[in-house]
Amino acid sequence: MKIAVIGAGYVGLVSGVCLASKGHLVTCFDINANTINQLENGISHIYENDLEDLLASNKSNISFSILDDKTEDELMYFDAVLVAVGTPTINGRADLSQIESVAQMMGRLIKNSDEFISIIIKSTVLPGTTDTFFKNIIEQESGKRLGAFGLGMNPEFLREGNAIEDFQFPDRIVFGYEDAKTLDILNTIYEPWGCEKIQLNTRSAEMMKYVNNSLLATLISTTNEYSNIARAIGNVDFGKVMKGVHLDNRWSPLDAAGQKIKPQILNYLKPGCGYGGSCFPKDVMAISALAEDVGVPSRILSAVIAVNQKQPEVIIDILKSEVNQLEDKRILILGLSFKPDTDDVRESVSLKLLDLLEGQVKSLSAHDPIAINNAKAALRSDIKVDFINNWKSELSNVDIIILATNWIEYADLAVMTEEIAGKTIFDTRSLLTKSNLSDITYFSVS
Repeated sequence: MKIAVIGAGYVGLVSGVCLASKGHLVTCFDINANTINQLENGISHIYENDLEDLLASNKSNISFSILDDKTEDELMYFDAVLVAVGTPTINGRADLSQIESVAQMMGRLIKNSDEFISIIIKSTVLPGTTDTFFKNIIEQESGKRLGAFGLGMNPEFLREGNAIEDFQFPDRIVFGYEDAKTLDILNTIYEPWGCEKIQLNTRSAEMMKYVNNSLLATLISTTNEYSNIARAIGNVDFGKVMKGVHLDNRWSPLDAAGQKIKPQILNYLKPGCGYGGSCFPKDVMAISALAEDVGVPSRILSAVIAVNQKQPEVIIDILKSEVNQLEDKRILILGLSFKPDTDDVRESVSLKLLDLLEGQVKSLSAHDPIAINNAKAALRSDIKVDFINNWKSELSNVDIIILATNWIEYADLAVMTEEIAGKTIFDTRSLLTKSNLSDITYFSVS
């Protein structure tokens, strides 16, 4: 099929490249001319494992174009348009301005064309957006009704750093649709995938994405709150507490041979810095605000948000309780991205820690394998941080090492006995094991 993708960010670019790899003819549109120029030269503007390799191997099936006044004419010749523009949260509420602009553009296109085209939203939008807000704008702009065009909602479940793998080998694919033709188009687009495909209306598909993300965020905040309680009680080995919880068969079922299966969900049942990134923070806030709008007090979601917002301060409090005369200490923060295998620093806890430590310590330095430039751009200009490229050579210059993002290369600390002798390691991600370390002060969130 001929597929247009509006928006060449994480979701749009990954989706476009992966669909092209299955034989579809894909064009990705974006308003950023620099982004389009880079992509036309085979260079991705975002870091994602295997993305550039997949881009190079499928260049005959994918092209890139600037989103401008000429776009409407180009879009007339596509079978489907996937909308993957940003939906940030502003003041706790979803900003649909980019979605609105796309709807207006599609309405003008449909007004001047007799061809049927399906517009399928991949952006994360609140339940009711596709079948009311988005549809109404298209109908007003075009003077035509649903049926003359199609509407769908195809939510993404992509983890940054694992997005290619998640798209190519999904747990499930969700077909939200408002008309039979769009359902047929969705089935054709995803015919090469053999996983379970769920068919439902668009607002149910929209709700699924929010429930999925909010439940995972709830597990993180709940576990952090239990850890904070245990620390206040004192003399509680919370790491072993959670190990026992994980062994419950309902979390870790037995396989056919009677061996424990350790599912990925357990990664969300570990104490840490809290969640960050482009999805969880904004999605939990957006669905919480919507709940209030429809008259349902969002008590649990509000608590999830509150616990997570407070967690960086909890991390600093733990540091102060473990280290005397913090103002005399030189601190190295390892990891700036909100998670490993990505250069995304949106809502990164590492940046919040740098902000909170500013002025309270002798010096601050920081490292990340790929996110330093993004961190520099995102951090307040008055925060004094020495960004370093070789973290191992920096160890001799610092007193405290804070593991803030669990990049696998930082596990090398466990065997660097001479370099870390006499140092303090604060492992906020439980990357290391205390029993493997000697001649240092080691503590973690648990």
